[in-house]
Amino acid sequence: MTSAARTTDAAQPAAASPQVSSPLRGILFLITSTVVFSVADVITKQLASTLPPPEVAWMRYVTFAAIIIPLVLIKGGPALLRSQRPGLQVLRGLGMVGSSIMFIQSLPHLPVADATAIFFVSPILIMALSVLFLGEAVGWRRWTAAAIGLIGVLIIVRPGTGAFQSAAFLPILSASSWAVGAVVTRKISGDQALTTLAYSASVGSIVLSVLMPFNWVTPNGIEIALGLCMGILFAIGHWLVVLAYRHGNASLIAPFSYVQLIWAGTLGYLVFGTLPDSWTITGAAIIVTSGFYTAYRERLRALQQKFSAS
Repeated sequence: MTSAARTTDAAQPAAASPQVSSPLRGILFLITSTVVFSVADVITKQLASTLPPPEVAWMRYVTFAAIIIPLVLIKGGPALLRSQRPGLQVLRGLGMVGSSIMFIQSLPHLPVADATAIFFVSPILIMALSVLFLGEAVGWRRWTAAAIGLIGVLIIVRPGTGAFQSAAFLPILSASSWAVGAVVTRKISGDQALTTLAYSASVGSIVLSVLMPFNWVTPNGIEIALGLCMGILFAIGHWLVVLAYRHGNASLIAPFSYVQLIWAGTLGYLVFGTLPDSWTITGAAIIVTSGFYTAYRERLRALQQKFSAS
């Protein structure tokens, strides 16, 4: 699962939780989560250079489950593990774990910043799937912003040129799988954020454990330590996202997830010596602009609905 749009994983369920009006605190929580996820992605890229990507994803999910499930039991007991829509929770978990595997698969071949920037196409895909499967109304302004965002992805990927890498399709497939999970999330009601996170951790752990006999390479001590660190950061990042969306409106807070591009580029350079080229920077800037405008239109729509209902 990519860091960039992980906000969806916790933001949707968190929306049902009681919220405290403190947007600045929510923004700070979300920005902190982008730092945590960026560090986790750098560790993931390092591990994926020596271990099979499904095994790296398994290490992440198993550690995540070992943290989140006891937390759920402490916070709410076994009742918090019961979902009102278990089928949808499982389907959502499959979308998330599929996204994670494909994103990790891309990291040995792409710089972290490039993979992260391409994955930011996910909000556009979520919007399109919401129209098809949820019947949401989307005006021409948001469709235009989505088309501009896709242009940004094409600038980064550059199909038909010598700079094109087939691995660039992996973050796009990852974003598509994520978008399916996100749309399913919107159909889940009544479950708390921790319940959804517990299902994500459990489904991912089970699916990846089944795959392990076919993808196992015995890790050394350093790889085990890095895997534990990656999983712990993964869990911390998700919890920070949950906290972020308890303190403010999603359309206000979500655009700050784009700060992750700064950390991804910086850490990619410090650890791997790779800097985003001018094409990646240009494409990422276009994607970010599209995302901010889409969030702005979403906020206007929410305000209009609020005033119409009052």
